[in-house]
Amino acid sequence: MSERPGDPPRIEADPVEITPEPFTQTETGPAERISESFTRSTTDPAETAPEALAQTGTEPVEIAPEPFMLTEPAEQEVSRPRSRTRTIVLSSLLAVGLAGASVIGYAGWRIASQKDATLAVPAKIAGLTLDNSEDGRATGDYLQTALSAEVELDDAVGVVLTDESGKDVLFFGGTTLIWTPENDLDTAFGLIADEQGAVTGLHDVPAGPLGGTMKCGTTRSDGADMPVCGWADHGSLALAMFPGRTEADAATLFEGIRSVAQKRD
Repeated sequence: MSERPGDPPRIEADPVEITPEPFTQTETGPAERISESFTRSTTDPAETAPEALAQTGTEPVEIAPEPFMLTEPAEQEVSRPRSRTRTIVLSSLLAVGLAGASVIGYAGWRIASQKDATLAVPAKIAGLTLDNSEDGRATGDYLQTALSAEVELDDAVGVVLTDESGKDVLFFGGTTLIWTPENDLDTAFGLIADEQGAVTGLHDVPAGPLGGTMKCGTTRSDGADMPVCGWADHGSLALAMFPGRTEADAATLFEGIRSVAQKRD
């Protein structure tokens, strides 16, 4: 090839021959490492385990051929038979609760059936006649006022009744909602005790179809025994004094007066 003017001179060198020499691999290649790992993993554990245990100095652990749980089983709640004492106590409480509910229900019904009462004394009642004289009206007003001072009443009445023989009956009472009839009746008897002397021998007598509480006793008046009777329910309260009569006659007559004078709505 001809050289052009201005070109640098070309240096020609002889080609170098590279002689191939055997290559020695000093490091383990990936394929051999995988092969060794596979060989170790497929080696019989029975052959390698003794050697490993011998090196660590640990005793071998025997594993039973049956399957076993890796975690401890949860404790199962053991059902215990119900205590007989507990059953008896619960049954007793239930019986007491039912009995209490029955009592409360009955008391509520009795209050509701008795609370709306009226009290009025007609001109003739139970074989007796209303005394409309000035003295009779004054005595009735006095008894009515005295009772109202002891017992709070919505309406009150006080009268003197007489029979054909001239024997009087002093009757006074009133109406209101009464929560404790027997206690209020005892309070009313205290009014007579203040006026005449203590009422003794108080005892229950038949109250008749109107129910409630009815009692009779005796007090002293003008040196003689005078029967005194009274009734009370959840809607009314009344007392009567029976000079010149026996206690048995007074109880019968008093129940007759009540059957006519007391009404319920």
